[in-house]
Amino acid sequence: MAALVTDCIAAQLSLVTLLLCSSLASTAQHTLGAGTSLSVEDRPQPFLVSPDGTFSCGFLQVGDNAFSFSVWFTASQNSTAVWTANRDAPVNGRGSRVSFTRDGELALADANGTMVWTSRTGGVSAGRRGLTVSLNNTGNLVIADPSTGSTVWQSFDWPTDTLLPSQPFTKDTKLVAGYYSLNFDNDNVLRLLYYGPDVASLYWPLPDLNIYAAGRTNYNSSRIAFLNNTGVFLSSDQLQAQATDLGLGIKRRLTIEQDGNLRMYSLNTSGAWTQTWSALKQPCHAHGICGRNGICEYQPSLRCSCLPGHNMTDRADWRKGCKPLFSIGNCSQGTAPPSPEQFMFVKVPQTDFYGFDLAFNKPVTFEQCRDTCLNMCQCSAFSYRIDGNGFCYPKGLLFNGYTSPNFPGSIYLKVPRDFNVSAPLIAAASAAGLACSPNDTVKTVNPDVYGKAPRSSGKWAYLFAFAGVLGVLDLLFIATGWWFLSSKQSIPTALEAGYRKVMTSQFRRFTYRELKEATGNFKEELGRGGSGVVYRGVLEGGRVVAVKRLAVDVTVQGDEEFWAEMTVLGRINHINLVRIWGFCSERKHKMLVYEYVENQSLDRHLFDADGDGKAATLAWSERYKIALGTARGLAYLHHECLEWVIHCDVKPENILLTREFDAKISDFGLAKLSKRDGGAGVELTHMRGTSGYMAPEWALNLPINAKVDVYSFGIVLLEIVVGSRLQDQTTETGERLQLPQIAQALRHVLDSGDVMSLVDARLQGQFNPRQAMEMVRISLSCMEERTCRPTMDDIAKALTAFDDEDEHPAYHS
Repeated sequence: MAALVTDCIAAQLSLVTLLLCSSLASTAQHTLGAGTSLSVEDRPQPFLVSPDGTFSCGFLQVGDNAFSFSVWFTASQNSTAVWTANRDAPVNGRGSRVSFTRDGELALADANGTMVWTSRTGGVSAGRRGLTVSLNNTGNLVIADPSTGSTVWQSFDWPTDTLLPSQPFTKDTKLVAGYYSLNFDNDNVLRLLYYGPDVASLYWPLPDLNIYAAGRTNYNSSRIAFLNNTGVFLSSDQLQAQATDLGLGIKRRLTIEQDGNLRMYSLNTSGAWTQTWSALKQPCHAHGICGRNGICEYQPSLRCSCLPGHNMTDRADWRKGCKPLFSIGNCSQGTAPPSPEQFMFVKVPQTDFYGFDLAFNKPVTFEQCRDTCLNMCQCSAFSYRIDGNGFCYPKGLLFNGYTSPNFPGSIYLKVPRDFNVSAPLIAAASAAGLACSPNDTVKTVNPDVYGKAPRSSGKWAYLFAFAGVLGVLDLLFIATGWWFLSSKQSIPTALEAGYRKVMTSQFRRFTYRELKEATGNFKEELGRGGSGVVYRGVLEGGRVVAVKRLAVDVTVQGDEEFWAEMTVLGRINHINLVRIWGFCSERKHKMLVYEYVENQSLDRHLFDADGDGKAATLAWSERYKIALGTARGLAYLHHECLEWVIHCDVKPENILLTREFDAKISDFGLAKLSKRDGGAGVELTHMRGTSGYMAPEWALNLPINAKVDVYSFGIVLLEIVVGSRLQDQTTETGERLQLPQIAQALRHVLDSGDVMSLVDARLQGQFNPRQAMEMVRISLSCMEERTCRPTMDDIAKALTAFDDEDEHPAYHS
């Protein structure tokens, strides 16, 4: 019966897709003449549709008020772009226009008339008449001269990150995503390349293998590759990759993504993409993910960490790696090298760094390998592998690090004998104020130390502790100085400049005029809250940002929230937290500049406040992904910083979603720091948070700790399951449900196992019951007395345990 229902649904979806394609084909053309245009306000009408309706071309929404001119599969749920003209410079949702000019040039203009992108065919076609632009059934956007049948320009010659079936990939083309690219190398082999700011390295085919062992050949003068209609990716270097759903009649794409992996996807009948092949089976095989001195680990999701004795170089960008908090001396010519007796080694187990080997040794003993590195001034570490024999690899630089339980060896880091591996981390962090050292920033290890440390190590620990105290005093000095700057007291100009230089060393300081111009005089509002309004802005260079402008009449509370956001957001880095890039503070003008998150906030997708049915598109897999990402972000704040960070206002409005529905927690204006001393909590000057999500201890005037966020997360988690506001739930008599009644209902669900009655009906049974039961169990535990509530770390681990068990939830009839 269930199978029959599933078949019926699939047939209905196919019919809907067919009708949709037919409708688009009837309302939009696949060929246009010169002098035509389309305004962004005309969406969802496409600019062009392929004759068979498979592809559409036009304005594709990539943010709340940001659009790109793209080509996409018409039937895909999220309109995944397969080609984009302005990938790095989205245009405004009002006033932007794409035009096919009379001289045969395709041009994209922003709201202010600025030309963002052109096909650059105006000069080529000067004097010609009758040029056309069309979208083919292959997804190729073409400018052609019908009188000669010649192609003037085509999008297939300018791929972005995706290759389509029948689209040729040649020696002159490449796919690019961030620092990663796919192209034919000088040896005629198709390769994946990391091209970062410091180094460039090839990582696919795996560099440990020679060309022939990897199944390739460099006797390949044609240098051409293509994805055929059956799901086979072929290259003239003898690469042959096959999709797991090999066969005709399936719409596919091959895409390089921001994590450096190359993946093949198939479009299923529900309009979702299914991965059917990937170049890298181990994500950490991609180079450059964690930067120099950084270690990549996959368990079960990818994360980065620093070597012992290292801190992140830039807490906003992992790709810049980690910097050492010690020195192993000067190895320049004419300088006496340090004595080997000055060093010892710290073991980092089952870890290796690819490349930059100083020597290739035959099998040697561990002691011989250690002595080799000790006697080489340039050696910063050595790798020792035990796989039948002992293989020694002294390292000059430490790039492309990874940890794997299957790696048969370890890395041994060279450090001064008088260096305490852990003390400098604490001292350096204290000197910087709030310096989060997350689980994916500084690796927590109990290192095996090879070499006898001198008795004077206690002296160094004392010095580092003393440095930490000085750091705290520096912070007090800076904070006091800034208070004077903010007050009406007269301060000498030179002293004021000095204070500002110190305060802006961690962030970019914008002027009020810069942000006024970037936001078009604060024209495009993205959202508003109790502490201010958020606007869309575009900085010089095309970067789209969100600018939060605090209310003009901010009181002391407003200033407190402003500096809380400054100190917290500017010093933390996590994939599930919104980053801050800069700030403005000019008299009454106080603003924060955030990264722009494209897909609005969770409440817009979950609660369907406008009644447009948009929330129904939030599939179960996306809901679970959002719940897990939010849990991980809060766990990072609570457990992986040197000081705890309490958000104090966890709610759907403060959970932003990227284009891929990754959760990013925003609005740290209500954040507060509390010491890791196990105390009862912190004292706050006023009640914070949003009604319906506030823990009971707020009303009871009890000391506040991180468990207030746990309570709020429990409410949000349950709302993700049921698809509506918890405070809107009522009894049969119309009375609003109270917390004890909600808890009793959840216990009944857990006891009976009947979670179907609780899950959002708009999902029509398409959900994972085991995941749903776990979410209900966690939600109930979050509503307990605060001493009985779990930690966010426990919650993140519990959700992770069910993360990858069901990619495609079964239908429950």
